[in-house]
Amino acid sequence: MQKITLSSELYEVRSLGPRFIMKFSHLGVKTVKDLLWHFPSRYEDWTENSKIIDLHLGDSKTVSGTIQEIGSKRAWKRHTVIVEAIISDDTGSMRAVWFNQPYVKDKLKEGGSASFSGKVSIRNSELYLSNPRYELISDKETKYTGGLVPIYPETRGLTSKGIRATIQKIFENLETIPEFLPHEVLEENDLPEVNEALRNIHFPKNIKEADTAKKRFAFEELFLLQLNNLYQKISLAKEKAPAIKVGVPEVKEMLATLPFELTDTQKKSLSEVLQDLERSRPMNRLLQGDVGSGKTIVAGIAALVVANNGYQVALMAPTEILVRQHYKTLMKFFKGFMGGIGLLVSKEARIFYGDELETDVKKANFLKEITSGKVKIIVGTHALIEKNVEFQKLGLVIVDEQHRFGVSQRAALTRPVRSKTSRTSADTHVHPVRDDISNGTGRTSNGVKNGGVVPHFLSMSATPIPRTIMMTVFGDLDLSIISELPKGRKSIVTKIVDPENRDKAYAFIRGQVRKGRQAFVICPRIETDDSNEKIKNQNEKLSERQLAILEVKNVKEEYDKLTKKVFPDLRVAMLHGKMPASSSTKRGLASCGKSKEETMNDFTAGETDILVATSVVEVGVDVPNATIMMVEGSERFGLAQLYQFRGRVGRGVHQSFCFLFTESPTRRAHERLKSILTAKNGFELAEKDLKFRGPGEFLGKEQTGMPDIAMNALQNPGLIASARGAAESVLKKDPNLKTLPNLKAKFKKFREKVHFE
Repeated sequence: MQKITLSSELYEVRSLGPRFIMKFSHLGVKTVKDLLWHFPSRYEDWTENSKIIDLHLGDSKTVSGTIQEIGSKRAWKRHTVIVEAIISDDTGSMRAVWFNQPYVKDKLKEGGSASFSGKVSIRNSELYLSNPRYELISDKETKYTGGLVPIYPETRGLTSKGIRATIQKIFENLETIPEFLPHEVLEENDLPEVNEALRNIHFPKNIKEADTAKKRFAFEELFLLQLNNLYQKISLAKEKAPAIKVGVPEVKEMLATLPFELTDTQKKSLSEVLQDLERSRPMNRLLQGDVGSGKTIVAGIAALVVANNGYQVALMAPTEILVRQHYKTLMKFFKGFMGGIGLLVSKEARIFYGDELETDVKKANFLKEITSGKVKIIVGTHALIEKNVEFQKLGLVIVDEQHRFGVSQRAALTRPVRSKTSRTSADTHVHPVRDDISNGTGRTSNGVKNGGVVPHFLSMSATPIPRTIMMTVFGDLDLSIISELPKGRKSIVTKIVDPENRDKAYAFIRGQVRKGRQAFVICPRIETDDSNEKIKNQNEKLSERQLAILEVKNVKEEYDKLTKKVFPDLRVAMLHGKMPASSSTKRGLASCGKSKEETMNDFTAGETDILVATSVVEVGVDVPNATIMMVEGSERFGLAQLYQFRGRVGRGVHQSFCFLFTESPTRRAHERLKSILTAKNGFELAEKDLKFRGPGEFLGKEQTGMPDIAMNALQNPGLIASARGAAESVLKKDPNLKTLPNLKAKFKKFREKVHFE
């Protein structure tokens, strides 16, 4: 028989029929590798064979005996087929019952012997085994009972037993898999080689074998991730960036014009950024801080310093609302120092020339101004990464809330921002990294020859990142943390509001508005209608267009409820993704309503009391007079996201409040929400969020490309440290992996697959 390889499609496995292959496809399993890496989610331990007389209600046990009787019947009310068997051993007899599994009757025969593993239940005062797994007793060792039984993620018509049987058949004809981890790494970390680990994770003799196999596969993913981080750091250090001259008097003059004093951690972060800019190697730094901590001011000063050195700066943000706010912030605080600040979104372009002179320009003319170098600082959305945007002399790229960009947009971040002076025939990456391993050339991954100049890179995030995630996912970035809020900020009073207390909360909100305050109301991006439970559970799989439609419907329903039933006497507006971005982008029917920009301007000016919106206000929106944040369906949001919602208020002199409305949360969900009441800061909350949701949901498995086993390992600091130590050792001995061809090939595939923000 022809040998099977990891790349073999399932249809090449002779014993698998089309229907079986279709069922596997529902699990995302299409190749032999997919199947072998479809690891058990847990194991059931049936290592001890019990006697029937010793069984008690609630036990999960294995018994072996003779099948005395077997038959089937149909339940009258539910039309379910029930198969019942009477099994006996030398101590007594009992029933085994299978619900809606009619095929069992054909598998088990009266007079035959079998082992049964299942949970002991009770009916009419009689103990019975409920839906037990079974295996006929023969000369062969029982595979599915009497031992450690793997339980896999299943789908309709495909059980764990069927999955394991298929894997067993594949192992019989599988070619030996080449090991990519160096021998010394396996030895130093007491890990099995890949073929042994695969067999032990699917067919363990004991729990130790299973745990060791899981450790190996978790380790290899962390090892590759750390290898990637270290390689990027080493490679980036070899690149050349513009060495920016930082004039201390100039910076002091900028700081003196601000209407507030920077906090100590703002000053420290600014110093770290400016020191990076002075070096002739590219900065690769993450500026992290709570909502409202003043990251934009730090980034803005850095941008001015770079611009005053004759270079251009690109600042990219995920939403037009946030882009406009950054643009206005730069004009407000730094208008006395320079003009040439541009705004670029999908259908609009503006330039601030200084001396209060601002004008709309045609996009074509705007692009010419960028190419000529007249526009020094360009603030924009993903419009900045379009192919027709070409910079004259790009020195710094700033990306705000990079994780908020879509997968395709994040991928484009590695292609775009092009510069006439810093490119050859190819594009300049926003995040430049040499890639000798991946492409085998002496060129950078951005196409610039070694020795070419690449821009500095600064990422900003208000999303708190847990320590273990920082060590792994963002391990290639230098870190600056702004851990303080501006002086005078009052703590925000936060309450969890159950359905019974809604009216009280509404009354309180009305009272605050009567005092001249304003309120945000946040709606989840998914339907609240119980009839759409399927949509709730599958919302991540919906297209962007479907999500946008649901978003609009959800906001409109909440808007109608508030305007007609709850606050008919107040001025309520809504903000959603289908509205035109600005008045200049209205087209056709859209022009009969307000744009996002007009809606936000009205709210900022105090002409609207309550703004009903989606999570668009999660980042960047700054309205000091808004003192109420009301979140509908709060149990559906992550803690970090709720924390950012809350940070949209509390920016003025008045006391602010955050109400987390719940529908009918579980006890666990309620406990999770309570964490936001007790957490001292966003970083502590992020650790709790990671614990509650797990790394897969916290980061987004589909977005990162990492398997569950590696995601779970992101909570294991010891394993992370071991993986980093191994990666450092390997790169120290062989920086380009020339003597490790298997690892080099694996690493290349890993970099193509895994894509963190």
